[in-house]
Amino acid sequence: MLNKTRIAVMVSGGGTNLQAIIDAQKSGIITSGEIALVVSNKADAYALERARNNGIDSYLMTTEEALIEKLQEENIQLVVLAGFLKILTPEFIKAFENRIINVHPSLIPSFCGKGAYGLHVHEMALEYGVKVTGATVHFVNEIPDGGAIIYQKAVEILDDDTPESLQRRVMEEAEWILLPRAVEEISAKISKGEI
Repeated sequence: MLNKTRIAVMVSGGGTNLQAIIDAQKSGIITSGEIALVVSNKADAYALERARNNGIDSYLMTTEEALIEKLQEENIQLVVLAGFLKILTPEFIKAFENRIINVHPSLIPSFCGKGAYGLHVHEMALEYGVKVTGATVHFVNEIPDGGAIIYQKAVEILDDDTPESLQRRVMEEAEWILLPRAVEEISAKISKGEI
């Protein structure tokens, strides 16, 4: 039996994507990894409550240097950005090279990069008038939303969509499906020594 990949999930807000990963772990979709730590840069993030409710250790980020130390102490092998609204430094990315993944609420390369996060992404898609949007799970590198794509899934835009209704549908139809699948795939590769 291979050791499970130790995962840290980094979140700034409510933690709905974190919940999708927790649920996937409980239902057996994720078997090669386990969430060892939930990290937030905001003390009032509901994601920290979700961690407590599920018996997962949490950590409030102060500095990136302290966080790198904490993740190394905890033997974290995979970092998952799940609505983490802070750009990571090249030093952080180098410390966990090819072991950081992110979920983004559009079909990269559309509506991504600096300033494209959360509800803003859906506002941009509606303003531009595209008929299809979606979500992307990708590796993280020094370029915001610039790393290699792991999975993408399209979601149709409806005529009466608001940024809020579109955000909800993209989460339900794409993010909450793709992210757990990617976490399992990358965790399996790490546990087999392929990454």
